[in-house]
Amino acid sequence: MSKIDIETGYLNRANHFIDGRWQAADGQQRRELVNPYDESGFGSVALGTAEDVDAAVKAARAALPSWSALPRHQRAKWCYAIAEALKEKAELLARLESLNVGSPISFSRMAHAQVAVAITASYGEFLERGGHDEVIGNSRVVREPIGVVGAIAAWNYPLMLLLGKAIPAIAAGCTVVAKPSEVTPLTSMVVADVLQEVGLPAGVINIVNGDGPTVGEALVNHRGVDMVSFTGSTAVGRRIMANAATQVKKVALELGGKSATVVLDDAPLEQAVRGAVRGAYPNAGQTCIALSRLIVPGNLIDQALDIAADEAGRFIAGDPMDERTTLGPLAFAGHHQRVAEYIRLGQREATLIAGGEGLPDGVERGFFVKPTVFGRVDPQARIAQEEIFGPVLSVIAAGSEEQAIDIANGTIYGLNGAVWSADPERAVRAARRMQCGKVDINGGGFNLDAPAGGFKQSGIGRERGHYALEEYMEVKSLQFADADLARASALE
Repeated sequence: MSKIDIETGYLNRANHFIDGRWQAADGQQRRELVNPYDESGFGSVALGTAEDVDAAVKAARAALPSWSALPRHQRAKWCYAIAEALKEKAELLARLESLNVGSPISFSRMAHAQVAVAITASYGEFLERGGHDEVIGNSRVVREPIGVVGAIAAWNYPLMLLLGKAIPAIAAGCTVVAKPSEVTPLTSMVVADVLQEVGLPAGVINIVNGDGPTVGEALVNHRGVDMVSFTGSTAVGRRIMANAATQVKKVALELGGKSATVVLDDAPLEQAVRGAVRGAYPNAGQTCIALSRLIVPGNLIDQALDIAADEAGRFIAGDPMDERTTLGPLAFAGHHQRVAEYIRLGQREATLIAGGEGLPDGVERGFFVKPTVFGRVDPQARIAQEEIFGPVLSVIAAGSEEQAIDIANGTIYGLNGAVWSADPERAVRAARRMQCGKVDINGGGFNLDAPAGGFKQSGIGRERGHYALEEYMEVKSLQFADADLARASALE
């Protein structure tokens, strides 16, 4: 697969997409790209410079006046055109994510490619529904694009995260400078090809490859950038906030998570525990909303651990391109080493129920981690408090519903959660007490149009749906002499 992809030219061209065309990198530094399945190198990507960022920001600022002036229905047509072109390349996008990230191909098709296409098309639909100014007495409240957006995407869902920022931003009338992760940049190159193919006006979306300390910081600190949207670790999010604060620049942050599944004492235990295990391991656990803690009634802990171990054992590790694979490798060597260190720590802090150190059965190389379950974990243990970002589940016993909720809320994070109960109303009451941006009730499914984001140190702002559009807009009040004039003013 890697040779086929290299022949498509994604790694043998100029390295930044600026002002509607591919441009050579200002600097000469590059980062090798490694296939996480077999650890072979298959190309490299440019590490851009502050000068590359400056050129991209200038292009975005030049494009802003005409783009922001486009009527909503015209911006909707661009969203649809980009979505349709991405859809035609969906299989390529999925295979590139499997090659670069290590995701099983079935997962890549669904969670990487299909979701990215759906996100893009959804903003055409939101724009077609029209904007609604609000009249308050003699004032009309309008929303206007914030300006140039710096969009910094994480390495675990490269395509979805990049489009999940860039598309609502341009739908709102903003222009964008995007920085993909230097670890997993391949699908961003396909996105650039698509933008050229559909003829998106030059400068509306620019893509600069590079690392965080150079390109990321230059983007955050650039005075021509009006807002920064970032997905990644809480530590980096704090730094972005601090840098942006020097210019009082708006930020939207989706950061770390240590999300909990709370199983109440009347829940269908087997269904709940199996669902929790599956919720802990998507994308080999490299998912910010992964349900990495399972909180169960203390009197059911032994049964829960047996079920969890059985479910963990059903995952099949192997070649991401194999349709049978359900557990791929971690994305890169440094992260693999970090997760392995947490597993060693967990063996000192808790009881190992399944998995542990070493490679899974059936694989001989690659950045793989066994699907791991720790039992009888102290809620204050490091493996229960810190984001591991791998296929590692901590099972915690609670003596009551009250204690279960306290444990669920007892971390610095608040991104995701889940509740299981035979009584839906009881589940909702518990969910309302959980301090997180989203809670799945009895296995509730993913909703593309619903908002996603964090409480506490899991972030600021919301992505997806019309909530994301609002993130990229400023609110302005127009004051009229009387209420009749406010209602009669003809504004889009």
